[in-house]
Amino acid sequence: MASAEPNVDFTVVRVFDAPRELVFKTMTESEHLRHWWGPKGCKLEVAKNEVRPGGVFHYCMRFAPGIEMWGKFVYREITPPERIVYVSGFADAQGNTIPNPMSPTWPREALNTVTLTEHDGKTTLTLHSTPVGANEIERATFLAGHASMQQGFGGMYDVYEQYLASLAR
Repeated sequence: MASAEPNVDFTVVRVFDAPRELVFKTMTESEHLRHWWGPKGCKLEVAKNEVRPGGVFHYCMRFAPGIEMWGKFVYREITPPERIVYVSGFADAQGNTIPNPMSPTWPREALNTVTLTEHDGKTTLTLHSTPVGANEIERATFLAGHASMQQGFGGMYDVYEQYLASLAR
């Protein structure tokens, strides 16, 4: 009997001092996403954002003149204000899924589930991510990237936390 593949899933949990409805809105609407989505220090351009099952969020992250990276979500489930499920990956400017330009053995796509729960006016975000259709090398690369992903999402959610606070002023 073959052994099961090792679990390479990635999870990050963060608590925001904002009601769940606001967190959901700022995680799905283009005018909010452009202020916080992506690695710390990048400027986000939203090319398309269709927040519905089968819809696409296609975006460009600009880091410096001439340095840009495109990404794409395909939404699978939208359950306001509690759950967002999407497949993410790198993309070209036309929206075609492409390999990670910095790591050719990174999985082409990941299934992401964002769950939002509220308690006493604060929202707990849980992001769960797992590679889609990845081979053994891609799964190992994803697992090896957990620390970097934790740092990247941590920096992005730091910016997001500041953005949420700016909306309360």
